[in-house]
Amino acid sequence: MNATAVARRPAGVRLVRLHLASRNVPVALAMLAVGAALLRIALWRDWVPYPGPEQLPLAIEAGAAMVIAVTIRSPFGEPERATGRWLPYLRLGTALALTAGSAGTNLPVGDLAMLRDTTGLAGVALLSAAVVGGSLAWIGPVLYWTMAEFALSFGWQTPWTWPARPPHDRGAAICAILAFAAGVVIITARGARDSSGE
Repeated sequence: MNATAVARRPAGVRLVRLHLASRNVPVALAMLAVGAALLRIALWRDWVPYPGPEQLPLAIEAGAAMVIAVTIRSPFGEPERATGRWLPYLRLGTALALTAGSAGTNLPVGDLAMLRDTTGLAGVALLSAAVVGGSLAWIGPVLYWTMAEFALSFGWQTPWTWPARPPHDRGAAICAILAFAAGVVIITARGARDSSGE
């Protein structure tokens, strides 16, 4: 191993550490852990008619998506975009890792439904960050969560309301994956709509 490779490795590790710290990823991980603990506690008791087995997990999934979206916010704005050639890769890695880490299992509605719903809501959150900025990115998941609650209550039958669909619904899974893929592509390429003045 040559000296140049050894010298670059700590700089890369430092860059990743600084990126994660500037996006408050350690705080986000703590919040995701709290959400997982709340969900686990809620699963220990018997479900009552309201909230049903779909509503509480959906609320926690939306909360996880909001946490993921807020980590996309750049505290530096445009200067960072102009100078950071590794920034798209760091944004991509952060979004993928937090989304993968927030998907839980063993729910009354099924593991596939949890994975589908969390992934789709994270995509909605990432798209929201690209449109309104990282600080307000929580708006997208809240609006979608509200719409999904109505879909669950009134039995809407469109795949775009994937939380209201059965766990093995292929159309709902495709819609959730499309939302996530669109969010990841836009966030990776362009980042959140933030300015250094926020």
